Amino acid sequence: MCAAAFFHEISAAVHLGIAAGRHKVRRSMANTSSAKKAVRKIAKRTAVNKDRRSRMRTFCRQVEEAIAGGDKAVAETALRAAQTEIMRAAQKGVIHKNTASRKVSRFNQRVKALA
Repeated sequence: MCAAAFFHEISAAVHLGIAAGRHKVRRSMANTSSAKKAVRKIAKRTAVNKDRRSRMRTFCRQVEEAIAGGDKAVAETALRAAQTEIMRAAQKGVIHKNTASRKVSRFNQRVKALA
C-alpha cells in the first residue's frame, strides 16, 4: 500500500472512528475543529514514525543476521546500510540521537571483532 493511500485510510478511520489495519482507532474526543485536525495530524505522524521504526529494525536485524553468519564483508555492507537508516531515524526524532550512536557503535564493535 502506498503512503498516500495509507494516510487517507488512517485519516478516514480517525474521522469515522473505525478500525484501520490491525489497530483499532477510537473515535476522537475532540470538540473543536483545531483539536480534530490535531488528532488527524497525530495519526499521520504516528503512522510515519511506525514505518520508520520498523524499517530501522529491519536493517538492524539484517546486521545481526550477517554477524551471526560470520561473513565480515556481508556484515560491513549491512552495517553501512543500517547506520544510514539508524541515523535517519534519530534525525527524524523516532529515536534519541544517543541511542542511535550507541546502536551504531555496538554494531561497529561486533563487526570489527569478526575474523
